[in-house]
Amino acid sequence: MPRNARDKSETGIYHVIARGINRQEIFHDAEDHRRYLETLERFTKETGTSLLGYCLMGNHLHLLIQEGHESISVFMKRLGTSYAYWYNQKYNRTGHMFQDRFKSESVESDAYLLTVIRYIHQNPVKAGLVEKAQDYQWSSCSAYIQEENLCRMVQTRFILGLFADDRETAKQRFLQFTEEIAADQCLEAGSHTRINDERLGQEIKKILRSRPVSILQQMEKTERDKILRKIKEIQGSSLRQIAKITGLTVHTVYKA
Repeated sequence: MPRNARDKSETGIYHVIARGINRQEIFHDAEDHRRYLETLERFTKETGTSLLGYCLMGNHLHLLIQEGHESISVFMKRLGTSYAYWYNQKYNRTGHMFQDRFKSESVESDAYLLTVIRYIHQNPVKAGLVEKAQDYQWSSCSAYIQEENLCRMVQTRFILGLFADDRETAKQRFLQFTEEIAADQCLEAGSHTRINDERLGQEIKKILRSRPVSILQQMEKTERDKILRKIKEIQGSSLRQIAKITGLTVHTVYKA
């Protein structure tokens, strides 16, 4: 039977899970982990792909990525093929090492973006490998909370910016958020369903008390930003979608 086409993300952001074939181990030692990360870094640079988060487990991995000039399908195929070639040589084996098709979901709202990054970083905690997410060596969690971003390939600015403008405050809030006990079931739950433009416009008008949406462009910054923060809390909305409806720039909405 033909495969269903992947949902196309309007934001270009995807949560990806790739598993070893027959759920076999794909990372046995530190060298394997480092090699995969080195390969990942090389392909993100070559393709302009932004890496927002990752977690490498024994027999599977999670990536949170934003497409560059190469589709997610092509990117993951090249990444998997390159690592598999090295892995097969190291362990003197042949054949596929990943399941035929990776799983992915589009991430359309800021709220779900935060849900996904927490879900990814809590994987080793739920598996009993560490007590705290930031203690796991093979995830991007430490890149978000260290004094300096030790993992330069992880683009932390956008997600930290959703917590606070000040980086130190943002890191503290990010850590608190990550440590919250959550029953997130990404790629399985429907909590990431996005709101359509018409419905979002209606919700914005409610916040504006029936005033025209265009009034946001004329407001003083303090008042405008206060309203934008309320708008960004609307379930299923995205920064790009809010910018389109309000006529403001994505940067303005992001900084509010």
